Amino acid sequence: MLAFRHWSVRNAKGLMRLYRVFEGTIAACEPIVRAIGYERLEKPVAVVERGIKGAMFDCQMCGMCALSSTGMSCPMNCPKNLRNGPCGGVRADMMCEVKPDMPCVWVKAWEGSQDMFGEASILDVQKPVDNRLKGRSSWLKVIREIRAKKDGQIAPAKASARDFAGDAIR
Repeated sequence: MLAFRHWSVRNAKGLMRLYRVFEGTIAACEPIVRAIGYERLEKPVAVVERGIKGAMFDCQMCGMCALSSTGMSCPMNCPKNLRNGPCGGVRADMMCEVKPDMPCVWVKAWEGSQDMFGEASILDVQKPVDNRLKGRSSWLKVIREIRAKKDGQIAPAKASARDFAGDAIR
């Protein structure tokens, strides 16, 4: 599993292209999904999502997927479940302080993000995990969010690490 997870990070640019096509496809399916019902589709879609993302990214199905922001490295694989960067205990050899035989998830996330079209979204502050969403489909969540934007219910802007950098200097 670890080898495939590292492959995903090394190929983050291509996977991001694939994801953008996939996102457009699932967005186009929104009327069908709405007609069938989100709750009715939740279990079968989550099973498919778990199989695909589990194999490719060692996805933990937190329901709040951040792969497109973290260089295709799932932050939930961090032994401390940190969602906004490394803990400060990263070893000199870039290995995890908790699991010394495992590369730091956030070092891998940074490497992958640098290859993703100059994406700076790794600097976006991620919300804490809502454990009520564990095991639920983030793909259906994406469809809901796209629909909300179309309906004018735009989500609040994300905070960025750059927003807080000035505070540290002052």
